[in-house]
This record gives sequence, C-alpha cells and structure tokens, in this order.
Amino acid sequence: MTSETKAPTAVEIADWVRERIRTGRFVPGQRMVEVDIIRQMGASRSKVREAFQRLEGEGLVQIEEFRGASVRSTSLKEVSHIYRARVALEGVCAGDFVRHATPEQREELEALQLELDRCVDERAPERFGRLNVQWHNLIVEGSGNLVILDLLKRLNVPIHRLLFESFYDEARLRTANADHRAIIDLIRANDAESAEREMRRHIEDGFVTLSNIENEFYR
Repeated sequence: MTSETKAPTAVEIADWVRERIRTGRFVPGQRMVEVDIIRQMGASRSKVREAFQRLEGEGLVQIEEFRGASVRSTSLKEVSHIYRARVALEGVCAGDFVRHATPEQREELEALQLELDRCVDERAPERFGRLNVQWHNLIVEGSGNLVILDLLKRLNVPIHRLLFESFYDEARLRTANADHRAIIDLIRANDAESAEREMRRHIEDGFVTLSNIENEFYR
C-alpha cells in the first residue's frame, strides 16, 4: 500500500470477506488468518478484528478465544428457519409491491427479468445468481417496507454460498426463472394477493431444492 492509498475501513474488509464466503473461496471451518488479510488488503489489525466482529454478528464468522476467527458452518435446521422467515416476509413484499411500487420500479423489474431470461438462454448461472438477488431486493424495496429489507439482508447472507455453489444448475435456473415470470405476470395484472401467494410458493420451493442437495453441504 502506498502512502497515497487509503487504508480500507472495517466495512470494506467485511464486504471483502463476505464475498469470499459467498463464493466459496473461504469455506466453513476455515480459519481466518489476520496476517493474510492484513497483507492482502493493506489493512490495520484493529480494522480486521472489527470486521470479524461485524461478520460474527451476521452469523458468518465465529470468534473463539486463543483460536481467532473462522468461517461459521450453517446447519440445515438454521437454513430452514431462514427460509420460513423469507416465505412470510417476501410474500408480504410481493403483495405490497403491487400496491406501492412506482412506475420506475416496475420498469426496472421488467428490465431485470429480461436480463435473467438472457442468463438462462446463455447458461450464465453466476450472473443469474447476482441478478436474482437484485430482483428480490427490488421487490422488497418497491414494497416500501424498509424494515423488512434490512431483516432480509441479514437473513440471506448465511445461505448465499449454498445458492452460489449449488442452486443454479441449468434445470434449477429454468425453474427459478419460470417462477419469476409467473410473479411478474401477476404484478402486471395488479393481483396483489396472488403475487404474494406465488412468491411464498417460490421461496418454499427454493428450500426444497436446498434440502434435496443436503448431503453436498451437511455431512
């Protein structure tokens, strides 16, 4: 790091680590070596430790005395609880998107869906995964419920790695995208109750998919 380079903040370090957990570069049980992160990021030890504390609060990292920080494993039971919460929260948001979203947010959702369709055609699962997060977040934002938006950001972090590594093979990609298109059709029709019901079903099906590949992650 040169004298002109600004040292990263704890938030930036946490973002960097979180992304590597999400993409599987840091795996459950792996110890987070402070010295390595300090060297790679040009960060101070205090900021790295602050970042670890943030990630511990999110359930991504566990900190043990004399052992330091390591990537926390997520049990299938915990993932089940996360999905049950998502079913309720995102269902409400889909209905409220119909009621409260601006024309601009509706247009943005349509544009995102076109990009998701292109990902399916081009077999681009990683890009689909990133756009999928944006698609879901936009529906929550368009609902006008910022409390739910904050809750979902915290809930979803522990399952990002599972989704990135396993969920988006070609068949699952098409199934998930078909659900998206069904939800958008209901939004276009201004059918709030059906949009809420379809979103709930979509999230429930996502958990069934993860359950079916349980042995890949929970041994």
